[in-house]
Amino acid sequence: MSLRQMEYFVTVVHEASFTRAAEALHVTQPALSHQIKALEKSVGGALLERMARGVRLTAMGRAFLPHAELAVRSAAQARRAARATAGAEGGELHVATLHSLAVGVLPDVFARWRAARPRVLLRLHEYATAEALEEAVQRGTADLAFGPEPADRPGTVVPVGEEELVLVVPFDDRLAGRTTVTLPELADRPWVRCAMEPVVHGARFLDWACGRAGFGPRTAVWTEHTSTAVRMAAAGVGVCAAPAHLVRGAVGEDCVILTPDPAWKRALAVYARVPPTGAAEAFVDLLRATWAELGAPPQRPYERCRLSTGPR
Repeated sequence: MSLRQMEYFVTVVHEASFTRAAEALHVTQPALSHQIKALEKSVGGALLERMARGVRLTAMGRAFLPHAELAVRSAAQARRAARATAGAEGGELHVATLHSLAVGVLPDVFARWRAARPRVLLRLHEYATAEALEEAVQRGTADLAFGPEPADRPGTVVPVGEEELVLVVPFDDRLAGRTTVTLPELADRPWVRCAMEPVVHGARFLDWACGRAGFGPRTAVWTEHTSTAVRMAAAGVGVCAAPAHLVRGAVGEDCVILTPDPAWKRALAVYARVPPTGAAEAFVDLLRATWAELGAPPQRPYERCRLSTGPR
């Protein structure tokens, strides 16, 4: 069994066709078929069922596929790491993160990276939930992940700092002259909610937090992306809860930011299956330095709660 055979197998599955896979791999179809047959002989059974139109995985093929994908991705990741470490032309660094962090934090980081290391290409993978982000690292999709500290540590975890969630209202809101607000004061207000809303203790965060304050949030609008929810709140559709860095990145000075009392915060980290080296290590250092320059407000007592973006 060889890595090339696994790469051929994965490509056939993804293309659902020997013909298209051969074209993608730049090999002849007979050569591709020969390698797949050799692989099947090595594992001891058929992995693919040849059909009149395309192919279909056998039970053995379904069991084999995730391991083959991981092997192929890990090999590609190893090549990227080696080339990026040397600063080679064409070197790549794959970074995975949540949408909110991609909008609110990474533009400055990427700009600084391009100025310092223009020969190392960055590829950004965005995810809606912390669970999807963790799975991407486990599958080898990305070299590094930046997000909430993972529940199941995949290998190396480097703390970055704390992310604060704030509340967004328009300039003409009755609370616009305030800097802090308690949740009971918002019991009668409509809310703009987002599908990316964190989950804590098995419930969506806002449902959990408002429930503790003695009321259920009245949802006015559901959105797919946090940045959209922030824009909706700034326009006066309803109150929105969002990371402070995203609010500044998405709408700038077009809204009023209120800090919940007690404040909502969660730890952020960079993590990977293997210790970052070379370009990956340099990226982690740059990210931590940039985060430190964001100018977090002075610390004050707050109630901690572990936030995640999926059930635990």
